[in-house]
Amino acid sequence: MGGGPWSSTHAGVHRLLRIRPLLPQGVTGLVAVSGGQDSVCLLKLLVDLQPKWGWRLQVVHCDHRWRPDSAANADFVQDLCKQWGVACQVVVADADYPTEAAARQWRYQVFETLAHQGNWTHVVTGHTASDRAETLLYNLLRGSGSDGLQALAWQRPMAPASPTTVVRPLLALTRQQTGEFCRQFDLPIWSDSTNQDTHYARNRIRLELLPYLQEHFNPGVEATLATTAELLVAEVELLETMAADLYGQVVQPAQGEDPWRMARSPLSSAPLALQRRVLRRVLGQVTTAQVSFAQVEKLVALLTAPNGSRSDPFPGGLMAVVEGEGVVFRHG
Repeated sequence: MGGGPWSSTHAGVHRLLRIRPLLPQGVTGLVAVSGGQDSVCLLKLLVDLQPKWGWRLQVVHCDHRWRPDSAANADFVQDLCKQWGVACQVVVADADYPTEAAARQWRYQVFETLAHQGNWTHVVTGHTASDRAETLLYNLLRGSGSDGLQALAWQRPMAPASPTTVVRPLLALTRQQTGEFCRQFDLPIWSDSTNQDTHYARNRIRLELLPYLQEHFNPGVEATLATTAELLVAEVELLETMAADLYGQVVQPAQGEDPWRMARSPLSSAPLALQRRVLRRVLGQVTTAQVSFAQVEKLVALLTAPNGSRSDPFPGGLMAVVEGEGVVFRHG
C-alpha cells in the first residue's frame, strides 16, 4: 500500500513545527517509541522531516517486562530503527511496576537519566489528541482541578529545573489519523495486548467511555475535549503567574525558629481562584500528604475569621492559627 515520501500529515506537522517551536533547527531529541501506531507514526514523521530540520535523533524503548512478548517487542523496535537508520537504546525495567502510574514514573525517570547522560535537549513522545481527551476525562473523574484537566501540554520541562524539554508534536492528530498514516505508508506496528486490558482505567475510558460518548453525544468528542485542554493550558498558565506573584507578596516561609506565616491582606481581597492557588501551594510546602480541596477551603475560611481562630491539624501535625493580620502554621 506504500505511498510517496510526503503526505498531508508530513506537511501538517512540518507547518506546526514552524509555528510552534517544539523542535527547533538542529536540536537533539530522544524519541520514546513503544512500537505501537502512535509512536511508529511519530518516528516515521521525524525521520522524514530530519533532513529539513537537522535534528540528531535517538530512539529509547522501555521494556516493562509486563508481557511474555516484551523482549520480542523490544527487538521489533530495534529492527525498525535499523531499517530507518536511527540509533536505538532499549532499557529493561529493574523491578515490577504494577500500576500505570508507577510504570509511567519509571519511564520518565529513564528519559530524564538518559537525557542527562547524553546531553539530549528534548524528549519526544507520541501523545495524540486522543490521549489528551482520555487524560482530561481520567483526571476529571478523579476530581482534578483545571491543572489536571490541562495535562499533556505541547511541551513542559522534564523536571522543575531540568534543561530537557518534553515535547508532543502529534497533539493535533487523533489516534484514528495516526492509524490512517501507518496504513498509508504500510508501516509495521506492534500490537500490545495490555492496551485491551480493561483492568486499567485509561483503557476503559478509551475502549468503553469514549466510543459511548461518540455514539450518543458527539462524534467529534475527542477533538472537542482536546480543544478544551488546549484552552485550559493558557488559562492555567495565566493563573499560575498571577498566583506566584501574590504568593511572593503574602507568604513568608519558615526560617529557623520562625514558622510559616501568611499575611491575610492582600490575600483576602484577591479573587477566590487566586486565594485557592496560593493556599494550595502553601499547603504543598507545609504538609506531608496530597493536598485536598477541603484542606484548602479550611484555610480560605481563616482569611476572614476572628483572631485566635484555628484549623484542625493538617497531615504532618501543623495547624493554621489566625494571629492578628496573619495566619501562622504551628504544631498543635
